[in-house]
Amino acid sequence: MSLSDIEIAQQTEMEPIEKIAQKINLESDHLELYGKYKAKIDFETLEKSQEGSTGKLILVTAINPTPAGEGKSTVTIGLADALSRLGKSTMIALREPSLGPTMGIKGGAAGGGYAQVVPMEDINLHFTGDMHAITAANNALSALIDNHIFQGNELLIDSRRVIWKRVVDLNDRALRHVTIGLGGPLQGVPREDGFDITVASEIMAILCLATSLKDLKKRLSKIVVGYTYQRQPVTVKDLKVEGALTLLLKDAIKPNLVQTLEHTPALVHGGPFANIAHGCNSVLATRTALHLADYTVTEAGFGADLGAEKFLDIKVPQLKKAPDVVVVVATIRALKMHGGVPKSNLASENVEAVKIGFSNLQKHIENMQSYGLPVVVAINEFVSDTVAEVQMVKEKCLALGVEAALTSVWEKGSEGGVALAEAVLAEIDHTQVFSPLYDTDNETIETKVTKIVQKIYGGKGVAFSKKALTQMKNFEENGWGNLPICMAKTQYSLSDDPSLLGRPSDFIVTIREFVPKLGAGFIVALTGDVMTMPGLPKQPAALNMDVAEDGTVSGLF
Repeated sequence: MSLSDIEIAQQTEMEPIEKIAQKINLESDHLELYGKYKAKIDFETLEKSQEGSTGKLILVTAINPTPAGEGKSTVTIGLADALSRLGKSTMIALREPSLGPTMGIKGGAAGGGYAQVVPMEDINLHFTGDMHAITAANNALSALIDNHIFQGNELLIDSRRVIWKRVVDLNDRALRHVTIGLGGPLQGVPREDGFDITVASEIMAILCLATSLKDLKKRLSKIVVGYTYQRQPVTVKDLKVEGALTLLLKDAIKPNLVQTLEHTPALVHGGPFANIAHGCNSVLATRTALHLADYTVTEAGFGADLGAEKFLDIKVPQLKKAPDVVVVVATIRALKMHGGVPKSNLASENVEAVKIGFSNLQKHIENMQSYGLPVVVAINEFVSDTVAEVQMVKEKCLALGVEAALTSVWEKGSEGGVALAEAVLAEIDHTQVFSPLYDTDNETIETKVTKIVQKIYGGKGVAFSKKALTQMKNFEENGWGNLPICMAKTQYSLSDDPSLLGRPSDFIVTIREFVPKLGAGFIVALTGDVMTMPGLPKQPAALNMDVAEDGTVSGLF
C-alpha cells in the first residue's frame, strides 16, 4: 500500500531551517524564526539580496487542468530537487496554499509524493499567518469604509457604489451576497455587500507585486474602494488609512523560507488565485531567490493561458526579469480527457485520444514560444501511461522543436526529475528576446483584451456587455487605460466555456464586467460565471481531516 502525501512528509527528517539558510549563504541573524523549520527573511537581508547579478529563472506552467490531474507544483519541486542533485545552486519560489481549496476539493499546494515542500501541514494550514494578516487588513479597510459613511460621510461615498468587499480564507458560498448595517441607526448604514475569498483580495495581489514596504504602502493608497455620488473614485489615500493597512502587513510581506523533502531551500510566499487574480508568488520572494541561487524554479497558476500569460504580462514588468526557459507540464491522462475520453476510461491505452488531446498542449507551447521563450515539456508520469502514448507526445513535441522529458518525481523524487533537469539546462542558455503580448501603456483596454482572447486563447473575438463598454469608457477617462489586463476566466478551457476542452476555435469570449485594481496595477476582466468566492463540494476534503491527541495530523492529503 502506497503512502499518502502527508505520511511521506511526516516520515521525512527535516533539517533545521538555519542549516537550510546556510546553503544560500544566510546566517541565523538574517532570519526571523517560526519554530524549528520555518523562518521569514528580515528586511535588511531582503534589501541586500536585491543587489548584484541574478541567476536563471525557470517558469513552470501547464496545460488546461482536468480532473485527471497535472501535478504542476509537484513537478516544480521535483525539478528543483533534480537541479540540486546535479550540483546546481537552486531555490524554489512557490505560492502559499489557501485554506479554502485545502478544505474543499482542489487540495493544497505543497506538491505531492516524494516532491514536496515541508512542513506540509503548516504550509497548507496557518503557516506563518500571512493569509490571516491579509484577511485582517482587507476587513479593517471594510470596517473603516463603513465607519466613514456612518460618521458623517465627509467624502460623500455612495453606499450603493462601494466596490470593496470583505474576505475570508474559506470557501463559503453563503457569503457571496450579504446585507450589512441592519438593526437600527446605531448598527451602521444598511447596504448590500459581499465576501470574496482572501486569495482574491486586491491586497493579496498587492502584497505579491510590491517590491518593498514603501512600495506596499504606495500601492495600498491607490486602492479604489468605491465612488462618490458624483461617480468620482474614492481611494484608500482619500480615507487616509494606508499607514494602518501597511502596519497590519509589515510581517506578511517578508518571504517564508522552508525546504523540500530533499532539503532544497524554498521560498513560499503569497497566493493569489490564477483564475481570478494573477496567480503568482510574490515578486519579493522570486527576486530574492534569483539573487541567492544560480537557478530559481517558480510556477504560475493553472494553465499557461491564465497563470503564465499573467506572469509574463503582469509580473515580469515588476520583477524586471523574464524566464530563461518555460516548462509546460502535461499528463497522458489529461491529454486523453482533452481528446474526449471520460475519466472512467483513462487507464486504457488510447493513442488516438492522446493525439487529439495534444492540440491543447500544442497551443500552450506555441503561446510560450510567441513570447520568444524556449520551452520544455514535462510529461508527468502515471502508472497507467503506455510506451506508445508517451512516444506519441514526444514525437509531436519534437515536430514543434521542443524536448519532452518523462518526469517521475512523485514516485522517485529528484531521481525522477533528472531527465527534465537536463533538458532544461540544455535550453536555458539559448539567446532569447522576450516579447510581451501587448503594449501596456499605448494600447486601449479593448485592444489588450482582444489580443489575449485571439492570440492566447485562440478565440474569434470579444463581446462586451453594456456595463463593460461603459466601464471601459469611464476607465479610459479616469486615466486607467495604461494598465495590464488580468483575465478572470475558467481554468478548464482555453475559452470562457469550461466544457470546451482540447483546442476550441471560432468562439467568442464575453466580458461581463471590469474591476479596477489600481493598487495591484491591473484591470480585472470578468468572463463567464467565474466566482470570486468558491463554494464547497458535496464531499469536501475537510471530512477526512483529523488530529490525534499527540498533535499528529491525518487526512490532510
